[in-house]
Amino acid sequence: GVGVGTVYRHFPNRHALVEALSAERLRELVDEAQAAASADDPLTGLRRLLGFALDRMLDDPDFAAVLESAGDTGAQTSDLKAELDRAVTGLLNGVRLTGAVRSSVEADDVRRLLCGVAHAVRSGSGEVKDLYLDVLLQGLRPPR
Repeated sequence: GVGVGTVYRHFPNRHALVEALSAERLRELVDEAQAAASADDPLTGLRRLLGFALDRMLDDPDFAAVLESAGDTGAQTSDLKAELDRAVTGLLNGVRLTGAVRSSVEADDVRRLLCGVAHAVRSGSGEVKDLYLDVLLQGLRPPR
C-alpha cells in the first residue's frame, strides 16, 4: 500500500488528492458537454448533459465536491472547469435560440443549481431524481 506520508508529499491536502482522482470524470463531463453542445436538439442535449452530470455526482460524492468547489488547488482542475464552462455556455446559447432558457442564465448558474439538486437527491430518496431534474429544467425557462 501507499503510506499517508507518501500521499501528502505529492498532494498538499485532501482536496488536491480528490481533484487528481476526479480528473478523469471531469474530462468525461467536458466531453459530454461538448457533445451536447453539438447535438441537433440543444434542449435534449442539455437534459442529457444534466442527467449525465447528476448521475456522476450521485455516484461519486468526491467528484461532486470538486464540481461544487469554487477554489481549485490544481491547474488541471481549473483548466477542465474552464473548458466545461465554455462548452456549457455554447450549449446554453444554442438552447436560448429555441427560447427554452432565460437569457440571464450562465454556465456557473447551471453548475450551482445542479449541485443543489444532487444535494437534495442525496438527502431524500433517489426516486425523486428525475422530478428534481425536470423542475430544474423548467426553472431555467423564461417567465411566461
